[in-house]
Amino acid sequence: MSSILTEEASPSHSSSHPSTAATMKAPPLNPPPTASQTPQPNFSAPPSIHSFAALLFDMDGTLIDSTSAITHHWHALGTLIGVPGPTILETSHGRRTIDVLALLAPQYANWDFVCEAEARVPRDYGGEAVEVPGARGLLRAVGGAGVPWAIVTSGTRGLVEGWLSVMGMERPGVLVCAEEVGEGKPSPEGYRLGARRLMFGDGSARVEVNGDGGDGALPEVTPEEILVLEDAPAGVRAGKAAGYRVVALATSHTIEQLREAGADWIVEDMRSVTMTGWDAKARRVGIQIKNALVS
Repeated sequence: MSSILTEEASPSHSSSHPSTAATMKAPPLNPPPTASQTPQPNFSAPPSIHSFAALLFDMDGTLIDSTSAITHHWHALGTLIGVPGPTILETSHGRRTIDVLALLAPQYANWDFVCEAEARVPRDYGGEAVEVPGARGLLRAVGGAGVPWAIVTSGTRGLVEGWLSVMGMERPGVLVCAEEVGEGKPSPEGYRLGARRLMFGDGSARVEVNGDGGDGALPEVTPEEILVLEDAPAGVRAGKAAGYRVVALATSHTIEQLREAGADWIVEDMRSVTMTGWDAKARRVGIQIKNALVS
């Protein structure tokens, strides 16, 4: 399937000319605020330090921003499958490709097709991705200290490993990818699997934590001691459904969308999240969250 991404669709452009009103209308008594009058988000919450047993990171929009690459990818793929790229992009962020295809082009919703298509993205568009500010430093800190951390993503393994190589970023000991779970985000399955693998190595053990039915980590670890870092509402909902705390980065969605999804903190980017220390005996990491959104 070497020609999967060889063509790129050209989004259609349309123009419209609104009709002129026959009569003049009086201006509204309370005109809508202009952009300069719209209240700006207040990212000024004072620093707070929290203790966690493990960190679970989403990938795209959280650690890297591959928006340009993914846009080109979906336009090219859309040409092949007969679905306009913009239509795909409306529903794709934070969701598995196989779930998007099952909805829009079911005949292509198989893992062979998806894995081959996604593996080409870093190779074909690798120069179009950038690091989310602060992400590299945080991964270097937690990785160097031996903190349990994982990447839990809606992307396939070939896509994620390709991006980590292209970007030269820290590799996690645990990587949970799209093809390893029965349900993608907003299901909590991926994040729960990531937590179990961090604590048990292969994720085969099932220990009930606070009555969660065996989807937790260790008996002495409560769900609230697992931190998820996300950018998409579907991922935020997945983390909250698992019972974990969630930091949402406002890198790809609106603040209102992240708030409605239930994020515990909303920050501009990863520069607001830093490690303060790792207690190897207690196996807890200190995480400082600063300049979060003030409600």
